[in-house]
Amino acid sequence: MAERVLLTPPSLPLPTHHSPTAMALLGGAAVSARVIPSVSLSASSRSFFSFSSSSSLQCLRSSPRISHLFLNQRRAEVRVSSGGFGTVSAPKSFASDPVQLKSAREDIKELLRSKFCHPILIRLGWHDAGTYNKNIEEWPQRGGANGSLRFEIELKHAANAGLLNALKLLQPIKDKYSGVTYADLFQLAGATAVEEAGGPKIPMKYGRVDVSGPEQCPEEGRLPDAGPPSPADHLRQVFYRMGLNDKEIVALSGAHTLGRSRPERSGWGKPETKYTCGLVDNEVMNYVSIIELLELNEATGNSHVFFTLQKDGPGAPGGQSWTVQWLKFDNSYFKDIKEKRDEDLLVLPTDAALFEDPSFKVYAEKYAEDQEAFFKDYAEAHAKLSNLGAKFDPPEGIVIDDSQNAAGAEKFVAAKYSSGKRELSEAMKQKIRAEYEAVGGSPDKPLQSNYFLNIMIIIAVLALLTSLLGN
Repeated sequence: MAERVLLTPPSLPLPTHHSPTAMALLGGAAVSARVIPSVSLSASSRSFFSFSSSSSLQCLRSSPRISHLFLNQRRAEVRVSSGGFGTVSAPKSFASDPVQLKSAREDIKELLRSKFCHPILIRLGWHDAGTYNKNIEEWPQRGGANGSLRFEIELKHAANAGLLNALKLLQPIKDKYSGVTYADLFQLAGATAVEEAGGPKIPMKYGRVDVSGPEQCPEEGRLPDAGPPSPADHLRQVFYRMGLNDKEIVALSGAHTLGRSRPERSGWGKPETKYTCGLVDNEVMNYVSIIELLELNEATGNSHVFFTLQKDGPGAPGGQSWTVQWLKFDNSYFKDIKEKRDEDLLVLPTDAALFEDPSFKVYAEKYAEDQEAFFKDYAEAHAKLSNLGAKFDPPEGIVIDDSQNAAGAEKFVAAKYSSGKRELSEAMKQKIRAEYEAVGGSPDKPLQSNYFLNIMIIIAVLALLTSLLGN
């Protein structure tokens, strides 16, 4: 039985000797710094791996069941569950169970469909892996994808503010599948989030071993900033240390196509824009998938963002996005940075550097014109990042067969609007009918009938019946 300890109130100020810019760059989602109430972020506080997303859970502080944030870091790992935070014994070093990995992936897909937390899950995986230092040979001192981000000491790093929310989202899945390591779960969630948002399939492998305690966490300062004095040089300094090159830097930057930034949390972006105000209500979002609604927006010429889900938490309106459709993974990030035509879209100094630096610009221009090339390079770079510093058991890793998703992202299918799975109000039915008819369909007859084929089938059936009855 793991020992239980009493938790203390969340009064944990961030270290002041580290650059606050480490809040915004690594993931694309500026997650809530309200988890640590004493934090005051400057206008430069975003980390490169921090995808700006609405996925931070504002309700974390107000919930009486989880009003305390952290465990004693020397005795236990951070563990978030429906019953609050508790302590658990250190995980064993073992390969994740392939069957449980597959099941966990399906649960992650359900989580994404219900919480729209794609950006923050990508950020979590990136931040766990992005501490890797190729100049350090020993594991786990070299950092990388080893599950260390679950501990308080690393969660308190300025670049990781808000990622406690991602842990809370994933902890029920970890509780359910104890045969999956934290290191694998973080990377599985990130790759699945990219794919479920319409992005490329990431060629992942699993079997990452978890570190056993907080003393094995990397020191702060390994993750990049959003607004350094020399953005291009800073990006190279950080990513070259990981063993990544210019092409991979630019490709990974393209993940900013997802998510948004909130000024009250990161110091970057606007409080709200026309793309983050929310338009479609809960009932519609319960009826169709995000990918379907995004495709519908394109077909009808509605370029505004597509949903508003909750007063707070995942899906809440607000913030400034890099792209118009900030829950759809595509190459619009590069197009929008290049054109700079919309003041409601965010461009960080490290974003702008991609078209200012001669070497970066070659790839940024290519990706703006060729989404297929971007997807290919991004998938390879994401897979490489997810393996950095990892210790695999077995050494060759575990590959999950995922042939069912090999066809790519799901496309909008108008016929799916003709489902009777749930009762809708008349007003909602009219709303869906209007959207449906705008793309040339009808909820009552989603597909055009081939009358000639139907007649031939009827004749054949009648002939068969006549023959049978005649005998």
